[in-house]
Amino acid sequence: MSTSQKFRSFVDEPMGDKPVDALAGIGEVLGTRLKEQGFEKAFNVLGQFLILNKDEELFVDWLRTSINANSKQGTDCFKCLKTWCDNYL
Repeated sequence: MSTSQKFRSFVDEPMGDKPVDALAGIGEVLGTRLKEQGFEKAFNVLGQFLILNKDEELFVDWLRTSINANSKQGTDCFKCLKTWCDNYL
């Protein structure tokens, strides 16, 4: 699996206080949309990921319907959070 530098940087260290656009698949535009809905930090999105039981279909659909993310963006974000959880939880 090929991963971006952004992905590797995110999953290789603790979550801390990272901004939402530090997540793979979430750029400036989607990050702004998430912030407008109260998801300012990556840990806020992690909470939603956990609420959705780490289910890829549900999570990607949530990103698609809530911030108009496309399938690739949603899948990249899912994989980023899933890998982070596998490493730290």
